[in-house]
Amino acid sequence: MKKYSSKRSIQILAHLLQQYGISDIVISPGSRNAPLAIHFSEIDNFHCYSIVDERSAAFVGMGMARSEKKPVAITCTSGSAALNYYPAIAEAFYQNIPLLILTADRPTDFVDLFDGQTIRQNNVFHQHSYGDFQLLEDSKENAEDLNFETIKKAIELCFEKQGPVHINIPLEEPLYELVSELPTFPTVEKTIKQKDYEIPSNLIADWNTSQRILLLVGTRDYSPELESQLTQLVKNHSVVVLSEANSNLHHEKFFKHIDRYIYNFTEEDYKTYAPDLLITVGQNVVSKKVKQFLRKAHPKQHWHLDEVWQPDTYFSLTEKVEVKPEVFFAKLLKFINLEPKPYFNLWDVLRDKKDAKHESFLNKIDFSDFYFFNKASQTIPENYNIHFSNSSAIRYAQLFDFGKSKIYCNRGTSGIDGSTSTAMGFAIKNANPTLLITGDLSFFYDINGLWNQYIPPFVRVIIFNNGEGNIFKIIPGPGNANPNTLDEFIATKHHKNAEHLAKHFGFSYIKVEDEPTLDRVMENFFKADTQPKILEVNTYGKNSADVLKAYFDFMKEN
Repeated sequence: MKKYSSKRSIQILAHLLQQYGISDIVISPGSRNAPLAIHFSEIDNFHCYSIVDERSAAFVGMGMARSEKKPVAITCTSGSAALNYYPAIAEAFYQNIPLLILTADRPTDFVDLFDGQTIRQNNVFHQHSYGDFQLLEDSKENAEDLNFETIKKAIELCFEKQGPVHINIPLEEPLYELVSELPTFPTVEKTIKQKDYEIPSNLIADWNTSQRILLLVGTRDYSPELESQLTQLVKNHSVVVLSEANSNLHHEKFFKHIDRYIYNFTEEDYKTYAPDLLITVGQNVVSKKVKQFLRKAHPKQHWHLDEVWQPDTYFSLTEKVEVKPEVFFAKLLKFINLEPKPYFNLWDVLRDKKDAKHESFLNKIDFSDFYFFNKASQTIPENYNIHFSNSSAIRYAQLFDFGKSKIYCNRGTSGIDGSTSTAMGFAIKNANPTLLITGDLSFFYDINGLWNQYIPPFVRVIIFNNGEGNIFKIIPGPGNANPNTLDEFIATKHHKNAEHLAKHFGFSYIKVEDEPTLDRVMENFFKADTQPKILEVNTYGKNSADVLKAYFDFMKEN
């Protein structure tokens, strides 16, 4: 016999989640949220996942939501448990990934009385959520009607904004009173807002009179519609499209390796290659150089296309286009001229030159992080979803071509804290296999991402272990510190490996330390197996930072 929570607020919440098709719920253990765990796990329409560590659980939920492209609910007990959600909530906020955050709480009268696991939870995420709501305890007047409307509003906001929304749920004791039958609740009339868009005539005129149009695409999920639209724009060399690995665009006329081309731009180059019309699509870009370039280029016009975010990243924003890029370009393409422009040829000549130098450099490198990324780009099957951790991993990825693999990275806040958990959450909900390519610090930081009984056997993890946070040997600045300070407190040198962790979490494990072994192992690493796999590429002591610096020095040469 099924047993449900007797809490009316929980019954209403579960009903409304079903009405809106939210079926995935990540549950972290606790007593105050036990009514939610008991209730949700008994409902056939819900898929419940138990993740102990709340910080990891929130990133797992975020990975699921990104894979499913719909909201995922996460729920935890009261007190500091809720605070552990915050890194993932901030990431989801800046990436517009829909998370519905359900935090159980002590009764409102217990706050600041030094009662156990009781903090100021109401509005705790308000700086990085799209809505903050608090339910009434069942005993309060009109609680049922008010809670119904509050939950409905919160869920619809989560869909509309495609980002995190918080519902705080104070629960009075007793917590474990159960019922075997549920009341009938009314069907919901959905009122999610839909935006209409008509393109202003001045934008069409500005496009048609611009001679140097540059489209920069940042972080975004793959969209065949957008890719087709941008392909129409470039086929006659009308515009220049700059993209990155996690822009998820694939066409031979897109400029996919920005740092290859602009790394050594001079003040004169900034003027030579500057656009008069800049159009930005998507969110955070990895390349610091392109930000520097466009901030100094001072384009006459800058349009940003996004439903939610309109940042003036390049200090030149003139038009906030608050609509999906696919909708905008569908309208634009009906009215604009697509004539060849010398501006495209200018960039194309630069690309040919730099791509040739890139290939030439590949013939000179020894075993290192750079060597590994080149090998990986040639070996990974195209049906894999590739997740890169932050810092050096995603920066290396920008320099290579990973075919038509779909690429992801937590570039909302660009932290290393939840890369593994996010990738595992994504893998749980995706039919195609997932590969995580991660640096050593990011991997060891988030080892609880593997404390997860739902990881499918086709998951693969590659750790390139250089024995430190090698990014701090790459970027300018940290090298000015005393070497001992740099090694201990910034780059944090270590001698750890993942062998025992892999065994502990049920992964097979392979370690390589040289070119021949890597070349041999990579051919078999992606073959089917009964358990997920970890490949650790040990580049400790190989001066990978020096190899990357030598690459960019080589690319500077004429």
